Amino acid sequence: MFGPRSAVAALVGFVGLALLAGAVGGALTARSVHSWYLTLHSPPGTPPNWVFGPVWTTLYVLMGVAAWLVWRCIRIDAARRLAALRLWGWQLLVNALWSAAFFGLRSPLGGLIVIALLLALLVRTVTVFARVEPVAALLLLPYLAWTCYAGYLAAGFWWLNS
Repeated sequence: MFGPRSAVAALVGFVGLALLAGAVGGALTARSVHSWYLTLHSPPGTPPNWVFGPVWTTLYVLMGVAAWLVWRCIRIDAARRLAALRLWGWQLLVNALWSAAFFGLRSPLGGLIVIALLLALLVRTVTVFARVEPVAALLLLPYLAWTCYAGYLAAGFWWLNS
């Protein structure tokens, strides 16, 4: 169904889209992380800033590969694959909105609200991906775990700085 060139192009596209969402979030984060963020009281277990770049880059690549696996799964009809990928797109958008809320608006409460929505969308995405392509769902589990941890951090920042 998919030729080698279209499969590679799609893989590059999905990974590129995920990395683009990360770049948008990173651009929104860059100004505040070296100023406002340094003034906040951090919850216990907050990692050093240098950890976030490599972790998120890895997670965005995994997100892209997971979406690609769903896209190319031929045992599931196109409508179900498209619905799963649409859900993936929504969670990716909300992921980028988290940076806008927390860092762009400098709002730990806004970040906490957005991350709660992100977690709900992500759990749903993992569930739907598991029905389409189980390996894709497994690739999203580190992202889900990190987002739970980020939720703890967002709650901690809100609690300690409100």
